[in-house]
Amino acid sequence: MKTGSLSMRLGLTVSVMGAGLVLLLATLAYLALTHELEKLARKGLESKMEQIQHSVAQGMDLNTIRARPHSLMDLVIGHDNFYLTIVGTAPDESVLLSTGAKPQTPLLTDFTPRETLGYLNWTDSYGNQVLSASSLMRLASGERVRVLLSLDRTDDQALLSAYLRATVIALPMLLLLIGMGAWWLVQRGLAPLKQFSHVAAKVTTQDLTHRLSVDNLPQELGELAQGFNVMLNRLDAGVQQLSQFSDDLAHELRAPLTNLMGKAQLTLSRQRPPDEYKAVLESNTEELERLARIVSDMLFLAQVSHPAARASFAAVSLAAETARVMDLFALSAEDKQLTLTLSGDAQVHGDRLMIQRALSNLLSNAIRHSPAGSHISLLVEAYGSTASVSVSNPGPGIEARHLPHLFERFYRVDSSRARTEGGTGLGLAIVRSIMTLHQGQAEVRSLPGGFTVFRLVFPLPCDAPTDKAPAAPARSAT
Repeated sequence: MKTGSLSMRLGLTVSVMGAGLVLLLATLAYLALTHELEKLARKGLESKMEQIQHSVAQGMDLNTIRARPHSLMDLVIGHDNFYLTIVGTAPDESVLLSTGAKPQTPLLTDFTPRETLGYLNWTDSYGNQVLSASSLMRLASGERVRVLLSLDRTDDQALLSAYLRATVIALPMLLLLIGMGAWWLVQRGLAPLKQFSHVAAKVTTQDLTHRLSVDNLPQELGELAQGFNVMLNRLDAGVQQLSQFSDDLAHELRAPLTNLMGKAQLTLSRQRPPDEYKAVLESNTEELERLARIVSDMLFLAQVSHPAARASFAAVSLAAETARVMDLFALSAEDKQLTLTLSGDAQVHGDRLMIQRALSNLLSNAIRHSPAGSHISLLVEAYGSTASVSVSNPGPGIEARHLPHLFERFYRVDSSRARTEGGTGLGLAIVRSIMTLHQGQAEVRSLPGGFTVFRLVFPLPCDAPTDKAPAAPARSAT
């Protein structure tokens, strides 16, 4: 089934709700009017009954009511809708007084004689609504009579009928106005969504520059537009990063492949001694190893970027893993007469091999750039909700303009020297990806001609101590 338009559904919904509300209000108004008219009618009867009570208590008896009923008749004369009947009590229950054209005899059997005022709604033979009140009243002589007073509510009935007719006539027009108003409001409210559709139609992988204007938008749509723009910004940044990465990767692979092809073509151009062939093969082997390292690093970056890599996380001692990495680089440090020291310890939740990989990349860079005979310090700290591993080494330092870009893929401070030293430009990018996977961060501080400090910050587990961890005994390697 084809889904109708949103504006149509919203318009119909608002119209139906509006119609229901109008009907409810009309019904409530009818009930309120009926109740108020009933209240006024009873109040009028009660007031007249009090006047009658006052009159019969002022020196009247049964004979006076029959002979001189003028004082009682005056109370209802001039009111065409009032009808008065006074009946004696048992045993005869004869009618003492009856004024008005409304026959009330049938009510004598319907009303039970009672001291308090009672009411009865009934319909006469003409279909008119009548409200009657009855009460036993004591005369001055001590005798009691039964007073029956009726009120013809034809006028009230006519008023209610007029209200119903007016409601029936006005209701279709009201429903039409509600429907038109609902359609206008829905169209006006959904008009900003056309901007969303217009911008979305323009967005492509080649053009992610379009953005939604948040001016003059309702709060809800304004928040949606801001979220849409943030999404486009992220997509644009991701596409640009991917494009830059593809360009960098092509450049990194093009140089060694060009070297390999050039050397092979030059070697095959003429006959050469076996020693020259061997030298070319050895040189090409080095280039192939570099290509293998680039491919391996790229595969590792793809692995680290996948959320499933967190499946193997477990409790890890930063000091123990740092010590293992120090053992791996002990010979490299010894060749340059470097001293490696380790202090402190902390427990984190992570992947042991990935943490070793990040520490290896940092320590190899520190060894590569440290002057011979210097000292490299590795410090493990825990404070608050974080733990960190710092690798500090002296050397030429890094200029401030390079620091924000150090963890980008294929970024090199000195690209020519990095290539001659066998670097791929992916080591620090791997470090950042590993720390992102561990919900941590990688930091760097450096002063030209001073110390360079790389710091890996890990979040501590919820059950880990929040105060500063006690330092472990210092460990050194030369």
